[in-house]
Amino acid sequence: MSDESKTRPMTESATPCASRRDFLKTSLAAGLGAAGILGMVPAGVRSAAWAAGSDAPEKPEVKIGFIPLTDCASVAIASEMGFDKKYGIKITPSKEASWAAVRDKLVNGELDASHVLYGLIYGVQLGIGGPKKDMAVLMNLNHNGQAITLSNKLKDKGVTDGATLKKLIDKEKGEYTFAHTFPTGTHAMWLYYWLAAHGINPFTDIKTITVPPPQMVANMRVGNMDGYCVGEPWGARAIFDGIGFTGITTQDIWKDHPEKCLGTRLEFVKQYPNTARAMTAAILEASKYIDTMANRPKVSQIIAQKSYVNTEESVIEGRMKGEYDNGNGKKWKDANYMKFYSDGKVNFPYLSDGTWFLTQHKRWGLLKEDVDYLAVAKQVNQIELYKQAAAAAKVPLYPELRTSKLVDGVVWDGKDPKAYAAGFKIKV
Repeated sequence: MSDESKTRPMTESATPCASRRDFLKTSLAAGLGAAGILGMVPAGVRSAAWAAGSDAPEKPEVKIGFIPLTDCASVAIASEMGFDKKYGIKITPSKEASWAAVRDKLVNGELDASHVLYGLIYGVQLGIGGPKKDMAVLMNLNHNGQAITLSNKLKDKGVTDGATLKKLIDKEKGEYTFAHTFPTGTHAMWLYYWLAAHGINPFTDIKTITVPPPQMVANMRVGNMDGYCVGEPWGARAIFDGIGFTGITTQDIWKDHPEKCLGTRLEFVKQYPNTARAMTAAILEASKYIDTMANRPKVSQIIAQKSYVNTEESVIEGRMKGEYDNGNGKKWKDANYMKFYSDGKVNFPYLSDGTWFLTQHKRWGLLKEDVDYLAVAKQVNQIELYKQAAAAAKVPLYPELRTSKLVDGVVWDGKDPKAYAAGFKIKV
């Protein structure tokens, strides 16, 4: 056991279990194996002991994938600043070319875990958009900080927002092409939701294509698309390069929306529970570091490097600090900038976040039939393991369901997913 492990705080639920842990120690001395001992102890007691950090990671080195986006920062910082070592593991970040590559490498075990689109994990769980595999969300990595970028070609035709885009589409029939990053992912869902909120059907009124995040700007530059939804810094980069402007930020679609998560296979969690917990705790520590605003210039400097995002530091740092310029004459300080911690509110794996993506998959015909939404979310979101990691990293906990009002005024509270999915005027 590491020195850090010895000093980790114990949750309230773990405190009454001291006598049972003494029993475990006695049993060890008597020559019983760890597996045999744990089999004698009720599950709740085992969880409490694990939350105390008494078990070393089974797999001390882990390969965690990421896509070159600003919100990969917590994975990068956990490795670069040594938060992984605090929890007895070594995180090796692995830069991936596309979300499809991330999906495939997660499923086949080439990656132990990844910075990954929340909706992608749920899609794989149900066999949508690729192979079916039991998956796990260990924690949420960030809220906010994505954007829908519109081309200057649209601006020249009077488009400034969703309402004016609707007017143009109604007036000038033609092929309007918009890009997202993955069919079941977050960016597809933000794009579809925003378009539909303005009366634009994303499947009949426009054409959508899938483009990896780093290729968005290049594709807009050569005229392959009229708009795209992606994570930063590729929204800011379009403005920097003078080819587009921000139509809307995703925080204006849904304040404090879920975005990327730390995802893995369920079998990884079952095989390496201590490692999964250590990864989560290390990235929680990194999340705290990033959300200290004074650290954001250093974070921007690190992730701007070629090995991570590979762009100018200034392109990342502005929006990381909430300093927005939409490239169309509006500048503002956004209180709902990309957040990585926010006293743990960002990171809790809310069941209502997971079920929301399923409702949108059903809305848009990706999911053909209603499922037991809550049951799927309970299987995927590893709340008990998260609670253990949160105890180790001294992170507050939150209720499993949260309530939000989205850009169309519709309230989502996770309580009746089937009715919510069926209630939209524009759907497939």
